[in-house]
Amino acid sequence: MKTNSPFLRGISLKRYLYTILIVISGFVEAQTVTVSGNWAPTIASITEAGNNYAGTYDNITPSNPITMSGSLPGSFLNLLSSSGAKITMHHTPTVWNSSLALSAKRTGGTTTINGLCVACTATINGGTTYTSVPQATDVTFVTITFTGLLGLGNSVNFSNINLQLQLTGVSVTVPAAAYSTRVVFTVAAN
Repeated sequence: MKTNSPFLRGISLKRYLYTILIVISGFVEAQTVTVSGNWAPTIASITEAGNNYAGTYDNITPSNPITMSGSLPGSFLNLLSSSGAKITMHHTPTVWNSSLALSAKRTGGTTTINGLCVACTATINGGTTYTSVPQATDVTFVTITFTGLLGLGNSVNFSNINLQLQLTGVSVTVPAAAYSTRVVFTVAAN
């Protein structure tokens, strides 16, 4: 039997690559995003001809604010180098009308670096103007940049990101119904 066959080398190479992936995945912790709160705009019914209503609604002063927080573990930061992370968003409708459009922006946001880190900074960028939230296709909402020399046990927490949502396209041509959708946020390398 020939031991230097391309077939056997290919199997050996695949095993080696699988072993590397298994070892790497053991060191990578999950990054998280937590969103709390919800928004249900109150849209007045048209009771007689000639009455009008706003076509744009937002949650600028909500009684139940929507906030985002999360963490980026050191293993994820190591993989990023200096490119940073991005938080993307899209919406998944339950009942929706294509005339309606949803947008989001943020106010505030803080970062905290945990662990021993030399000359480290973490900042939240973007998302301060309304960005359209597409259906099914992700769009970048904010980025989190990290610089510095990582030590052991590092992570970055982000919190106090207040989300403001805006609904447009409400009109008499949109059939009356209880429309709903879910906004999905995902953390990925930038």
